[in-house]
Amino acid sequence: MRGRADVITSFMHGNEAFFLTATLTSMLGTVLNMATPQIIKVAVDSILGQRPFALPGSIVGFLRLEAMRQAPLRSLLLCAAAIVFVALLSGGCTFGSRLTLALGSEKMLKSMRCRLYEHIQRLPFAWHVRNQTGEIIQRCTSDVEVIRNFVSNQLIEAFRTVFLVAVSMAVMFSMNVRISLIALALIPIIVLYTAIFYSRIARRFREADEAEGALAAVAQENLTGVRVVRAFGREQFEIDRFDERNNRFADFWIRLGRVQSYYWGIGDLFTGLQVMVIIVAGAVEAVAGNITLGEFLAFVSYNATLVWPVRGLGRILSEMSKMSVSADRIRYILDAEEEADPAGALTPPMNGDIRFEKIRFQYEGLQPVLHDIDFTIPAGSTFAILGATGSGKSTLMHLLDRLYDLPKGCGRITVGGVDIARMERAWVRKNVGLVLQEPFLFSRTIAENIGAARPGAGLEEIRHAARIACVDRAVEEFSEGYDTVVGERGVTLSGGQKQRVAIARMLMQGTPIMVFDDSLSAVDAQTDSQIRAALRGELGRATVILISHRITTLMQADRILVLEDGRIAEMGTHEELIRRDGVYKQIYDVQMSSDDRALLAGETQEGGVSHAGL
Repeated sequence: MRGRADVITSFMHGNEAFFLTATLTSMLGTVLNMATPQIIKVAVDSILGQRPFALPGSIVGFLRLEAMRQAPLRSLLLCAAAIVFVALLSGGCTFGSRLTLALGSEKMLKSMRCRLYEHIQRLPFAWHVRNQTGEIIQRCTSDVEVIRNFVSNQLIEAFRTVFLVAVSMAVMFSMNVRISLIALALIPIIVLYTAIFYSRIARRFREADEAEGALAAVAQENLTGVRVVRAFGREQFEIDRFDERNNRFADFWIRLGRVQSYYWGIGDLFTGLQVMVIIVAGAVEAVAGNITLGEFLAFVSYNATLVWPVRGLGRILSEMSKMSVSADRIRYILDAEEEADPAGALTPPMNGDIRFEKIRFQYEGLQPVLHDIDFTIPAGSTFAILGATGSGKSTLMHLLDRLYDLPKGCGRITVGGVDIARMERAWVRKNVGLVLQEPFLFSRTIAENIGAARPGAGLEEIRHAARIACVDRAVEEFSEGYDTVVGERGVTLSGGQKQRVAIARMLMQGTPIMVFDDSLSAVDAQTDSQIRAALRGELGRATVILISHRITTLMQADRILVLEDGRIAEMGTHEELIRRDGVYKQIYDVQMSSDDRALLAGETQEGGVSHAGL
């Protein structure tokens, strides 16, 4: 429970004044509410009756209370006015308490949302792979909202209830010990019953919350993959899958509602019995002359004031059980370790040779992916990697970009002789441009997507990058040109257009190391050739790494690495690999049709070998 409380208290820092003011005004309102039964008692016993005023003589004289007996109607009106005045003061306290509580809770939740978002941005890529996006979103929205509801509605109510019980019992004991003991004896039963309910319902809330996260994950996955769902006619399958999760979620809440129904029903019985016992005991004491009629009415009023907040303790604990589950789920995110740079992290030049030394790597819980990979990429050269799916091509680039870190003793990657593990992560990623096979585009305009790598870039710079990536003509055909909003994840663009926009975005970054991870797979061979031709004069001295399944994209690289089952099968120039009659030669023979040969001949006639693999 300590960790759950820490989630709340850590975010209250800086807002303590709001919560303290809310607590004090709430308690003051409670004290004011205690005055109303006393006014009724005085009216019945000392104004309508002849019982002496239970007040100091100076107050009796100042208020001229004795004279009030001579005009009972006027006196009763004054008592009614006093009750209204007390109610107004109590209402003002309630207003102040609610206002300051709302301000404090919203500021606290704003801080919590910002902290969660910033923390998630700094979590390792592997953490995001392990956790579904819909689940993360649900924790940062629904669970945060549960905590907000508890803090803004139940937290102060819990303090007020405890204070109310203490004040009410003190006043009741001062009036009649016997009846007060009867009232006090029944309260532990209600509290014990509530505690038993809390222990049972907490587990059910956790199950329901996790089911809601699974439901959100299914909805998010379906909506982001809408193109695939439509393409393969899986609408009914997705509907059935959602219905299954939805039914499971509903079942949890139905079971939860059943438990709550038992609690509220039995709780109402206990509450009614408690009220009945106090009325009977008070009536017996009044008939026996041990208490006055006014004291009896005051007791009934105090008991009603006391029993219903205690009865509401179940609601408070019910909300607390929700809050504790949500706090645990948020704590799961906050406890995840952020990416950290080593002490004295370096920011060296990134234009040196890239060296992979004895690399061994496996993803968590899976079989090894890379086995003793050792090679060097000379600075300013074009290096190509070819291999079957799952051979480890993309993993090498993820390691280079430090999306994953090599475990100790599993080799190292150096740039210019400096181990990238000793560099700042942000520095590495700033200098390694990466274009993936399935690029991600934001739900913004094409210009904003291309310019994301360099904020503040002008439109002409963006258009220049688009022309190099051979996407400018396609953009100009849109009715709004570069102001066209691409839709969520770039869904309004074709696969080839998305890849070319991503290439233009990477070119805007101007990195000394550029990685094309099968990033031209969705374009035809002719467009592939045009893009590579346009890129040749723009890369300068950048080191280019090409990953592709298309031989024509790789064959003119300075060096070609062939991976097979996570091991280096071959490495050399195109001419060297062709002569060896190995894996590369087999792929070459399968892919090289007459059209490919003609395209290759045309590229060769263009001349120029710098970055020819592009």
